[in-house]
Amino acid sequence: MIWIDYLRRLYSLDTLDTRFTTSSRTPPKQVAAGADAPIDPARPSQPSWRRKAGSPNGRPISGSGEGVPASRWKTPEFFVYYLVFLLVVPMMFKVTYIVSKESHPNYPKYSHLLSPGWIPGRRVDNSDSQYSNFRDNIPYILILLAVHPLLRRLYNTFSPLRPEAIEPSFSSTNPQASRETLWPAASAKARLQQRVSYDLIFAFVLLCGLHGFSALKILVILYINYFLATRLPRKHIPLSTWVFNIGILFANELCKGYQFSSFAQLILPWSPASVSGTNKEGVSSNWGSWLDSYGGLVPRWEISFNITVLRLISFNLDYYWSLGSVGSSPIEKKQLDPSNLSERDRVSTPAKPQDYSLANYLAYALYSPLYLAGPILTFNDYIAQLKYPPPSITTSRTVLYGIRFLITLLCMEFVLHFIYAVAISKSHPAWEIYTPFQLSMLGYFNLHIIWLKLLLPWRFFRLWALLDGIDPPENMVRCMSDNYSSLAFWRGWHRSFNRWIVRYIYIPLGGSGGPSAHGFRGKARAMINFLAVFTFVALWHDINLKLLMWGWLISLFVLPEVLATFIFPERKWRNSPNSYRLICGIGAVGNILMMMAANLVGFAVGLDGLQGLVRGIVGSYTGLVFLTLACAALFVGVQIMFEVRQQELRQGIRLKC
Repeated sequence: MIWIDYLRRLYSLDTLDTRFTTSSRTPPKQVAAGADAPIDPARPSQPSWRRKAGSPNGRPISGSGEGVPASRWKTPEFFVYYLVFLLVVPMMFKVTYIVSKESHPNYPKYSHLLSPGWIPGRRVDNSDSQYSNFRDNIPYILILLAVHPLLRRLYNTFSPLRPEAIEPSFSSTNPQASRETLWPAASAKARLQQRVSYDLIFAFVLLCGLHGFSALKILVILYINYFLATRLPRKHIPLSTWVFNIGILFANELCKGYQFSSFAQLILPWSPASVSGTNKEGVSSNWGSWLDSYGGLVPRWEISFNITVLRLISFNLDYYWSLGSVGSSPIEKKQLDPSNLSERDRVSTPAKPQDYSLANYLAYALYSPLYLAGPILTFNDYIAQLKYPPPSITTSRTVLYGIRFLITLLCMEFVLHFIYAVAISKSHPAWEIYTPFQLSMLGYFNLHIIWLKLLLPWRFFRLWALLDGIDPPENMVRCMSDNYSSLAFWRGWHRSFNRWIVRYIYIPLGGSGGPSAHGFRGKARAMINFLAVFTFVALWHDINLKLLMWGWLISLFVLPEVLATFIFPERKWRNSPNSYRLICGIGAVGNILMMMAANLVGFAVGLDGLQGLVRGIVGSYTGLVFLTLACAALFVGVQIMFEVRQQELRQGIRLKC
């Protein structure tokens, strides 16, 4: 049926991000060349270049569909799993809904955290301050979503592309030959200048609206970082970049955004403010306090500045690596078409020396659609996409992506209206009044709400960028409940950040040691670097002990998976695939429990809250019985996850998460 095919396309990986169904080494025009190939509704843009020549069903090459076991979806084993899903999933929602009703004895303790809702008879749990900032401003950001692209079109109308002004050396004797050789490059330069000029104007206006006079602080930090990259000797750029930007993370936190009032007292210690202390008269007469009073819509600019720090590091290191490219351009060496670079080439190929200008740097660091929350785009990729529009952006795909965002937003609204897991955890309840099943579901839905509250802003800002002609990476690959591997989970969670970490931290640290480090040595090297990475990730999120413990717990909980893959290598179980699947399923259940515990500590209830949850679940005989049944249900879910990935391999997709 047509509507089923439409739903399958709506929820296909290709609609989410073409990077999931296309090799990062493949030029986009080669992908577009396969547009006339037979279409699988689940993967509507699978091109002909990924199909085997002469294969009767056009079976894809990429992902090595060969050797993948036959589908298990219609086997008796999986019909039992479907029955478990039909019984367990509704119970999960029901038990959490029951503890969220007004009749529950704990309701009065958290009712003050609830707000009026738009669903009749229900209040909404808008107690998460991070998400409430996004939710309360949805009407305004939707207006911004519409106005920004319209203003760009208007700007382009009054400031059209003029390639002939960029490249005045068009030959008058042979204009046709000159146009064929020089026009594409001149058009790319003109488009870069046109887009950067608009991006700068809009970014400065948005920056002033968001942060008021604090925009000056941001510009000062950006200029200092640019100065370090472009004025210091090349060998000092990496160290100075990391020291400065990590120092900024700490300074922003410790100095609370560098209040102007503090500067005023430092510069003029004899002012009325410093003489009279903290009385109202002194504060009002301090010129710094007057500047602080105009802090814009988001006065605490330092909170959202963490994402900008990643862009500053990206620019500096991309520029640093470009200085090492001596001789001809990598594009010329590889004889690449600059308008048809693969994603990997867009990221790794340095921009031209003149592209590392202050204007391009500011436009990149303050690019409006991605400024507040990302996703993260490298500087090289940003410049490449400004010059040549990415073919991956199409009207139909963008519309479908927008529909998915609206469906996700509606899903979040229903969850917040019927499940008050966040408010309950914030009220520090007496955990003993809940049954083990209720306790586990409160923790589970807390994590799901965390996933949704991050997913929605990331997808909104990516949608904005897509409408503006920029294609950043999708941050969330899979649903939170569709993960069983700690390592794979972090490849798919905040994916653009993960890719940034791999490029700028993990690989420069040595990764897993390269081809020369095999076996245990390579695993140990990888674990040390993994610990360093998650220490940075924790400090980048927020400088507090809770998140630092979270980062170390993640590193600790990855260790069993690394050891298990070393002790039980897949190649030794090729003759016993079902036994290996059973062993992996048991290990995956343990992984899931550890991942839930670590993320509850870092982002939900903290260590004390986790201890209360654990005591409530395993502190009695009935709790232990429930834990056994819960592990069995998780095992069923893991088998479904295994088969989902096997199905992707049959379609030629290897996501590594």
